[in-house]
Amino acid sequence: MLALGIDPGSAICGWGIVEQKHGNLSAKSYGAIKTSPKAKMQDRLLKIYTELTDLIKIFQPEVIGVEKLFFGRNSTTAIPVGQARGIILLCAAQNNLDLVEITPNEVKMSITGYGGADKNQVIYMVTKILNLSEPPKPDDTADALAIAIAASYEANNFARRNFL
Repeated sequence: MLALGIDPGSAICGWGIVEQKHGNLSAKSYGAIKTSPKAKMQDRLLKIYTELTDLIKIFQPEVIGVEKLFFGRNSTTAIPVGQARGIILLCAAQNNLDLVEITPNEVKMSITGYGGADKNQVIYMVTKILNLSEPPKPDDTADALAIAIAASYEANNFARRNFL
C-alpha cells in the first residue's frame, strides 16, 4: 500500500510517499512544494494543486494523510494553512482517495509512542522507521513522512477491523 502524507502550508507544503509492504515501511519519494511569498495567494494555491495532482498521478497512492488544522499561538497562519488543506482535500476527493485526517499529537503518538514528542524526536524516528541514511529536509518533509507513516498505520488498522 502506498500512502501520501502532506504537511499543509501555503509557503512550504511538505509531502512524502511511504510504501507498506509485508509489514515493512519504506520512503518511495518525498519533498516540498515551495511557493513565493510574493506570489498572489491564488497562484500559490494553484501551484500546490497542480504539483499534488501530478504526484498523485505519478505514484497512485491508495490513501492520503493530512494534518488536521491546529490553532496554535499564531492564528494568522491558520487561514493560509486552512486554504492549503482545502486544496489537499479537493485533490483527495477528485482522485477518489481514502483520506486520513490526523492531529499533530496523534502523529507523534503513532511515530514515537508519545503524543508530546518534540520535532527532533519525530525526525529521528522517521529516519529510523524508514531506514533513511539522513534526516529528511526541510522539517516540513519530515512531518509529511511522519503523517504518511501514521496514515499507513491507520489505513491498515481500518482494513483489518473491517475484514474481521
